[in-house]
Amino acid sequence: MIDFYTAATPNGHKVAIALEELELSYQVHALSFDKKQQKTPEFLSINPNGRIPAIVDRENHDFSVFESGAILVYLAEKTGKLMPHDGKGRSLVMQWLMFQMSGIGPMQGQANVFYRYLPEKIQVGIDRYQHETRRLYEVLDARLGQVEYLAGDYSIADIATFTWVRLHDWAGVSIDGLDNLQRWIDVISLRPAVQRGLSIPHSEEDGSKVVKSAQTMLAR
Repeated sequence: MIDFYTAATPNGHKVAIALEELELSYQVHALSFDKKQQKTPEFLSINPNGRIPAIVDRENHDFSVFESGAILVYLAEKTGKLMPHDGKGRSLVMQWLMFQMSGIGPMQGQANVFYRYLPEKIQVGIDRYQHETRRLYEVLDARLGQVEYLAGDYSIADIATFTWVRLHDWAGVSIDGLDNLQRWIDVISLRPAVQRGLSIPHSEEDGSKVVKSAQTMLAR
């Protein structure tokens, strides 16, 4: 069993989708940002950075993992799925995963802040981060014109990137003309495990523990 600490964000959805794709049993701990539950001493003992997501693998001596990319790698290596076993294939997955972690996540996240959340509209900031996010999307589009998925086969790199790019409208970034990227979004959106993962945590979850297992969800 894996304890999964999360909220309804792109980074939280990465891990939810991976757990569903890998058919792992897990227990959701939905944290409330309004209540600052991610800053409690109990959670900081799991993730000292005070951010979601994080997991505790009860089957591995209560081993805790934080940072969404690190969690995806851990789960892929734990199950032997969503990550190639050969060195070249693994490197390709890691390259595109790092591209998301170091580029798309930070840039699109800042686009969200400047475009949606700041009370004062600072146009230079909006333009800077929207333009850089669009540039990164164009890199993805070029890659996806050569391969079906970012590292060739469907992998944790696709999961990590999808949860951000699917929300491009929220950041005010268009994907017009990026047909390869749109095709990729559409294909991944149809995966049943992806659809289940995007529903976690459910809206009625308010910090209580809710048991989810892939086998239970598959039966629904």
